[in-house]
Amino acid sequence: MAKAANGAKKPKAPTKSEVLASISEATQLGKKEVSAVLEALSNEIEKAIGKKGPGLFTIPGLVKIIRKNVPKREAQKGVMVLGQLRDLPAKPASLKVTVRALKNLKAML
Repeated sequence: MAKAANGAKKPKAPTKSEVLASISEATQLGKKEVSAVLEALSNEIEKAIGKKGPGLFTIPGLVKIIRKNVPKREAQKGVMVLGQLRDLPAKPASLKVTVRALKNLKAML
């Protein structure tokens, strides 16, 4: 990996403990309480996008998390790929998760 021309380092993403400490300071809550809130949020997302849930979860103003069912794809023979004939294998049905940024998150950029 090449370094930047001026030698400046790229800023790193905050770690989980740094995020918990920052939220704890901003809200005057303990780190354990903040951790419990994030764990509860994770459980709610899991329920919403799970098989029995509606397949949609929105964190208001930030992101929308959507579960999509991708249908199976049949095998194809003699498909032109990059100028060559190829056989494409079949693919089973699967689930896909899409995360969309909402207006307020886009405005932060």
